[in-house]
Amino acid sequence: MAGRRRASGCAVVALVLLLVSLVGCGGPAAGAAGQADLQRVLDRRSTAVLDRDRAAFARTGAPGWFENLRGVPLASWSYRVTALHGSGDRATADAELRYRIEGYDNAPVTVGRILTLTKDRGGHWYVETDKPARKSAQQLWDQGPVTVVRGRHSIVLGTGQSSESLHTYADLADDAVPNVSRVWGLDWTGHVVVLVPGSVEGMAGLLGSPASQYRGIAAVTTGEVGGPPQAPADRIVVNPDAYALLGPVGKQVVLTHETTHVATRAHTNAATPLWLSEGYADWIGYLSTDRTPAEAAPELARAVDDGHVPSALPTDKDFGFSGDPTKLAESYEGGWLACRLIADRWGQERLGQFYRAVGDHTSRAGSVEDAMRKVLGTDPDEFTRQWQDYLRTQLG
Repeated sequence: MAGRRRASGCAVVALVLLLVSLVGCGGPAAGAAGQADLQRVLDRRSTAVLDRDRAAFARTGAPGWFENLRGVPLASWSYRVTALHGSGDRATADAELRYRIEGYDNAPVTVGRILTLTKDRGGHWYVETDKPARKSAQQLWDQGPVTVVRGRHSIVLGTGQSSESLHTYADLADDAVPNVSRVWGLDWTGHVVVLVPGSVEGMAGLLGSPASQYRGIAAVTTGEVGGPPQAPADRIVVNPDAYALLGPVGKQVVLTHETTHVATRAHTNAATPLWLSEGYADWIGYLSTDRTPAEAAPELARAVDDGHVPSALPTDKDFGFSGDPTKLAESYEGGWLACRLIADRWGQERLGQFYRAVGDHTSRAGSVEDAMRKVLGTDPDEFTRQWQDYLRTQLG
């Protein structure tokens, strides 16, 4: 099962990765002078990261994750101190880290960090630890050495993974990108960033959520709702434990599904229901396979066979990762078959037009109704009846 997390008017899972809360550690303020001194140290630390200069980095603090980051192609890296707490020779600091992956991020990723500090004999700040702030997600290099593999249309960054394994992800992503562009069009970046941690716990760390939410989820795409041109690149975050259980077709479907989310981001916002965004991603994912509806939608096929045809299209709440896994599967399958119905009855091009027409709205109210009327010449009630008949004929 692939997925995408979304929050209205802000980031999807980038609500966790990009728009973080910076939480102080308490204690009396160390003063503006101390904060300015620390900012100068962090400026030197940033230069050392970009120059790959371990000795210069060590002069600003403990090596920590420096070597883990060595292979990551960085276009920029900077800190901004937001608060300094403590007195004497020990303190903690809240900071905002901004960085860009070269060739992929059109704007910096912004994350919260918390630093523990001491002063040396000369009165200069020394960084003892540099970790994610409370309620902030980890970065991949917080989890271990990062291996980087470049594809034709992708960059794959992994921890606890062999280079051979990461090349497999790059190959799948490189197949997914042109397949998505062939159907959706070329009005997107045409490349993807894939993060492959060592386990589901690593995935959860990158998303800032409990691992229990992702045990059956093969991948999640993070990104900013509406996908403005000047934004960090979406990240496809893989759950290697669940992904390993998939066959070759399933692995390609998942990477193509997630790549579709990257491609459609600029036209996906609060107006877009999850049955459409997830259904469309699955529709493109399965498009080049020979899976029958019953094979691709087994849970919904069982329900229809038992006489339980859904009374309505899935709601956004039905796509919650922490709910009933059978209900979740039926929701994805129902969204996929709704998009498949549109493609079969109105054509693939009209399906893409419908998706964009829904995203042209700024809020959910009336978005689907208006797009159905203008693009499909129908209304939600009639479409739901057609969808129910389609389920019976395709799955019964």
